[in-house]
Amino acid sequence: MANIKTGIEWTDRTWNPTTGCNKVSPGCTYCYAEALTKRFPKNFPNGFNLTLHHERLEQPRRWRIPSRIFVNSMSDLFHEEVPISFLQEVFEVIRQTPWHVYQILTKRHERLLELAPLLSWPENVWMGVSVEKQDYVTRIDYLKQVSAHVRFLSCEPLLGALQLDLKGIDWVIVGGESGQKYRPLKIEWVQDIREQCKDAGVAFFFKQVGGRTPKAGGRLLEGQIWDQMPEAWKHHQQQWEGYSVKATRKTDQAGMIASVQR
Repeated sequence: MANIKTGIEWTDRTWNPTTGCNKVSPGCTYCYAEALTKRFPKNFPNGFNLTLHHERLEQPRRWRIPSRIFVNSMSDLFHEEVPISFLQEVFEVIRQTPWHVYQILTKRHERLLELAPLLSWPENVWMGVSVEKQDYVTRIDYLKQVSAHVRFLSCEPLLGALQLDLKGIDWVIVGGESGQKYRPLKIEWVQDIREQCKDAGVAFFFKQVGGRTPKAGGRLLEGQIWDQMPEAWKHHQQQWEGYSVKATRKTDQAGMIASVQR
């Protein structure tokens, strides 16, 4: 589960340079990542304790097809136990693999803002925060102060109606909760967020209604699938169309390097 093609509708791959986390808000209550570590203990010998995986840092260099990569589907990159030196290594890999787009999502908005000046922010970083209830819209204010090329919100699991200030936001993902103890979604919450996105000119992506399984409720909203992406994705695809990426191994400690040709 270190690097996989994924069923998450808004991304292509996941990359987990860290695994493990701890709960910080109601959206974490029935954490799918924690459940996976319990279901597959052999894959996660440290359970859901925060773990750094230095051996995974080179993985994106080997992925030749330009992809959207969700960073840390099994953790939070801005967890308080992740050293700034490790974060800087992650961001350096991102900078050196510009054919990919990296989607980073955090609930730790305060640490994000604290460390943002110590990180480089290349164009292929999309930075997002989770906003599951109105109580947590302040995370958006912190996100807006970060110099990311694309800023996005993940309103999943959506646990209530939201009134959002979308100025400076490029993309909103909405989804209901899934699992045995899922908290039901009210479709009017989703409709209202979609209208807010329309009014603000922000891309809107409806991931799922939710239910006992992710696909139980489907993805339709008023008979339509909403899978809009930020304009930056279209531009990225156009920029890297026709490029081939070749990964080669160096003999020194630098590990894998990549050359890009057209």
